[in-house]
Amino acid sequence: MINKIITLMRGTAAQASEDFGDRHALAILKQQINDCAAAVTASRRAVAIAIAQNEQEANQHHRLINQIGDLENRAMSAMEQGKNELAREAAQSIAFLEAERDASTAAQDQFLTEIYRLKGVVRSAEAKLKELQRGQRLAVATDQTQRLRNDHPSDGLATLKDAEETLLRLRARQQQIDTVNQVMADMEDTANPAAIIEKLAQNGCGDALNSSADDVLARLEQQSRQMS
Repeated sequence: MINKIITLMRGTAAQASEDFGDRHALAILKQQINDCAAAVTASRRAVAIAIAQNEQEANQHHRLINQIGDLENRAMSAMEQGKNELAREAAQSIAFLEAERDASTAAQDQFLTEIYRLKGVVRSAEAKLKELQRGQRLAVATDQTQRLRNDHPSDGLATLKDAEETLLRLRARQQQIDTVNQVMADMEDTANPAAIIEKLAQNGCGDALNSSADDVLARLEQQSRQMS
């Protein structure tokens, strides 16, 4: 019996944890992505440090090679002058520097290998982070859309329907007003002889009521011919 109670408690706790995770999934996802972004930034810094250390090691390797070359020249000069003790000291120093040079070469090879590996890790992490960020934006948009659809859907749909009907009534009313205004204008024109005359003149029926620029020019030309 006790085992069943313990199992039930564990199952209830697991279900409660799962329900909590579902309710706060977006917030949890956001924090997880922030943690991933921080990890990627730390990885970039690690690569930058490794590159800087490798450059320092390369500079040290270059100095070692120069020192070895200088000591070899001086050791040969000492041998030519018969200063064998000095030549031996130089040889011992050269041997020590050559060991340092070889260790520096091995260190650089190790740095280059590690830098190449780290760059690959960072590129992969950056690609996954961007994919997660795109997925997060889509999840947020989906959640907001679902909230719009699920929060009081009947009221929302009813409001949309009422708005559509209001718009239709408004358009019908505006069309009716335009029709009435046009009919009244036509009636006024019919009852107004001056308006009928103007309408006929505009359509080329009879003489024009107003002189056009061409009419004025023609009159001026005729006057000019008469005067001459």
